[in-house]
Amino acid sequence: MRSWKHPGKPALASIKARYYKQYNANYELEIPAEGFDGWQEREIEIDLSRLALISMHAWDYGARMDFPGWYNHVEYIPRARDILEKVFPCLLENARASPVHVFHVASGGKYYKKFKGYKHARKLVRKMSLNHKAVIPKIRKTKERRAIDAFRQDECGYGIENREDIEKAFNHLNFPTQAMPISGEGVAENAQQLHALCLESGVDHLVYIGFALNWCLLLSPAGMVEMSKLGYLCSTIPEATTAVENASTASSELNKQAALWRVALSFGFIFPLKSFISSLSSFHESEA
Repeated sequence: MRSWKHPGKPALASIKARYYKQYNANYELEIPAEGFDGWQEREIEIDLSRLALISMHAWDYGARMDFPGWYNHVEYIPRARDILEKVFPCLLENARASPVHVFHVASGGKYYKKFKGYKHARKLVRKMSLNHKAVIPKIRKTKERRAIDAFRQDECGYGIENREDIEKAFNHLNFPTQAMPISGEGVAENAQQLHALCLESGVDHLVYIGFALNWCLLLSPAGMVEMSKLGYLCSTIPEATTAVENASTASSELNKQAALWRVALSFGFIFPLKSFISSLSSFHESEA
């Protein structure tokens, strides 16, 4: 059982990391950006005791026949389910057997509030007084603005005909079997709680897995945008996530490629799954 405590001695491991060189633009070319050095790869040394694998918004999506409206809107569900079945078990097993911490970021419903890891995170926030932050008031919306918002929600978002199914699906949310929190793993619903878990554990590097890379993992509470502002390095494993795609990008998953570039440029590193697991396994062997 992994206990909640600050790490002891450093657990150094060499991990293959991909990053992006956004320089130098070549203005002799028709498209200057084609002069960038682009994607690079090298081994970097990381203290595994200060790294946390963040399983974010990994859900049991239920059957399509039960929530057809949800499946109509969230086109990546089949890819997410495939990742949960083929990638998560081995990845989490190796992480749990290493000095790496495993935390879960949940959202929607009450499915996660029964876990000891969530109750522990809430206690930490109170203990560390992390709840006391200024709240900037939102604007007051006019009747006309509310009408525009309603139009966008019904027409530009999930479609009014899918609303009931989506609400029904969120009322039945739960962790999937492959990403169920185990004893000693923290569960957070916001940045304050994840920050508290990391402070307690001495974590300064977050490796996000889950769904979806260009949406929730980036923008939702406890996502990369919020956590990077608190000083955390935020990385990902491409095989352990997918992205929200549209009709023009889905066949080649272009939005995922753009999201990986954004992570590499602004937040952290891209760790290929095979080499990441290999590094954890090598650490197991060296400790044996």
